[in-house]
Amino acid sequence: MPQELKHVEIFTDGACSGNPGPGGYGVILRCNGVEKEISGGDKATTNNRMELLGPITALRALNQPCRVTLYTDSQYVANGINKGWAQKWKANGWMRTKKDPALNADLWEQLLTELTRHEVTIQWVKGHAGHPENERCDRLAVAECERHK
Repeated sequence: MPQELKHVEIFTDGACSGNPGPGGYGVILRCNGVEKEISGGDKATTNNRMELLGPITALRALNQPCRVTLYTDSQYVANGINKGWAQKWKANGWMRTKKDPALNADLWEQLLTELTRHEVTIQWVKGHAGHPENERCDRLAVAECERHK
């Protein structure tokens, strides 16, 4: 009998001071009441890259396949997966249209790979609207922006 997958909640946010500029991401992983925070950043990046790097980092931190609910305030990330945009861009050689390349193809490729390891549901949450975990992730991401200035 197959073992039931652990359920993990992941909350992510990205930030950038200038776009491009120094940026960061913040992540909270929660499983069975235990939480872990992860953050990181770069001195020269964009907000969308940080919004993608948060989920990638979080999913990579899971040491076994899990059932994941991933919360993001990034419509770029949520729609990119939930509406199938990233899968379509990949199928088209990372082109959005015949003349328009998909941005951040390297990170979308990594995210799509991580998504195959887990059962992931992506939930969009409104940013800066009092969602406690989103606010914590924002603070982590902004702190990384400051650290990379």
